Amino acid sequence: MPFTIAIDGPAASGKGTIARALAQRFRFHHLDTGLLYRAVGAKGGDPVAAALGLTVEDLAREDLRSSEAGQAASRVAAIPEVRAALVDYQRRFARQEPGAVLDGRDIGTVICPEAELKLYVTASDEVRALRRASELGADPVETLAALRERDARDSARATAPLRAAEDAVTLDTTEMSVTEAVTRSVKLVIARRGAGGC
Repeated sequence: MPFTIAIDGPAASGKGTIARALAQRFRFHHLDTGLLYRAVGAKGGDPVAAALGLTVEDLAREDLRSSEAGQAASRVAAIPEVRAALVDYQRRFARQEPGAVLDGRDIGTVICPEAELKLYVTASDEVRALRRASELGADPVETLAALRERDARDSARATAPLRAAEDAVTLDTTEMSVTEAVTRSVKLVIARRGAGGC
């Protein structure tokens, strides 16, 4: 039976780094669901048509990690029809053997509410802004403003708002190193999955 790990949290909290590390450690499939929305936003035109026609090539675009793509993703993610078009894809991905790790903003609450393990990864606004600014070579003050704008939009949207699932384990990475965050997450997977599943 496949083991699904749902990881949610705001931008630059460390959820993607943790998700990739867990997928590698347990040899699970990994999906950064934000890339789906980034690709839809980057395609331009009608967002619903873009979501329905999403291709593997769209997900391989080099500009999907830009701040502009992130803002576009947040805008199109607020459109219920876009979310609906991408839900089935994500749910199918989540139930692959031997398991899958999905990271995003509504994985534990909407996409995989029955995931075997749900994590909500967060960090202070200032730390997240410094991380993202360093990653993009951007101004930390401007990055902080953009992150807060995006957080507000993602948390306030009517469809699948950003929030922790009731049964999620919250992991605050503000003062954690990458190694510490990954080690804690691995222990949570082992505890939930059982040592025999490692």
